Amino acid sequence: MKKNLRGGFTTGAAAAAGVKAALIFLTEKKIPHEVKIIALDGTILKIPIKNLICKDDKIVSEVIKNSGDDPDITNGASIFTAVKKISGNEIIFRAGVGVGKITKPGLQIPVGEPAINPGPRKLIKNVAAEFKIFGLEVEISIPAGVELAKKTLNPILGVEGGISIIGSTGVLRPMSEDAFKNSLVPQIEVAKAAGCKFLIFVPGKIGENIAKKICLPENAIVQTSNFIGFMLEAAAEKNFSQIILCGHIGKLIKVAAGIFHTHNRVADARLETLAAYSAAEGLNSIEVQKILNCATTEEATEIISANNFERVYKKIAERASFRAERYIFGKIKIGTILVDYAGNILGCDDFAKKFLISK
Repeated sequence: MKKNLRGGFTTGAAAAAGVKAALIFLTEKKIPHEVKIIALDGTILKIPIKNLICKDDKIVSEVIKNSGDDPDITNGASIFTAVKKISGNEIIFRAGVGVGKITKPGLQIPVGEPAINPGPRKLIKNVAAEFKIFGLEVEISIPAGVELAKKTLNPILGVEGGISIIGSTGVLRPMSEDAFKNSLVPQIEVAKAAGCKFLIFVPGKIGENIAKKICLPENAIVQTSNFIGFMLEAAAEKNFSQIILCGHIGKLIKVAAGIFHTHNRVADARLETLAAYSAAEGLNSIEVQKILNCATTEEATEIISANNFERVYKKIAERASFRAERYIFGKIKIGTILVDYAGNILGCDDFAKKFLISK
């Protein structure tokens, strides 16, 4: 039975609600317990206000982020907006505690600006326009944001000091797979803006750590999660000519089998693929069967090692590169580096080896 998932509101909508509460207090001298804002897609959002105080020359409101059924890391976090009336017709945005600043080009906001995306800025400007107030200083703070940012891609994207205030409309609907995939693409744009001529694709932390360990340039490292095929296509659209796949054998061996969405619920032929390539290289049937009986590829690597059969890893890496290049119709030259959980390089193809030597 399909469950109807509850929606919520974005950090940007929470900040806009805080601004509206402050302007209601400023103009009507009353403290609202709930405000209505119109999201950029026309949806009416009713957002509770937890607290509102006057501090120095600012009005500070607190909104508790409600993500509904979306697995958003900011759910339940306090979002504070400090609003100050200023002369002129401009709204100046400030990053308070836990809100990051842009340090790399390639994002929607220029370097040096608070990481408050265009959608939230537009929402806040619309709220100010309701009151015919245009000269404001708005500082957004999320005290938990310093720690929460460590669980996001912000450090890779060049957002430092906290999280981003995001939301294209203000309405938060439970994230679809497409939305998650699209959230990975800005890494490619940031790398391109940094002048990178190649990319290092890592499906997870293991690949990222080994890439850093072997001194591959950090600004070229791109997290793909399980969506290797999608990210290959995105890189091709950005006209990159070289990519190195660097990750745990349990992920990248799937690419050698032509699997480009590597979540185990979608496709899992790790042991079968390793067994097939080992058999093709001459491993005897008893040892091949042992590989098929393993629970993990990590366990299977012990059988490979016991038989001094490490040469199979180069074959698998070559095949992964071949299948990846074919997937994007030869638009990008690709090399593959296979590693284990300990971060040891198991094998790589000739292109990846030359790439490593050149770096």
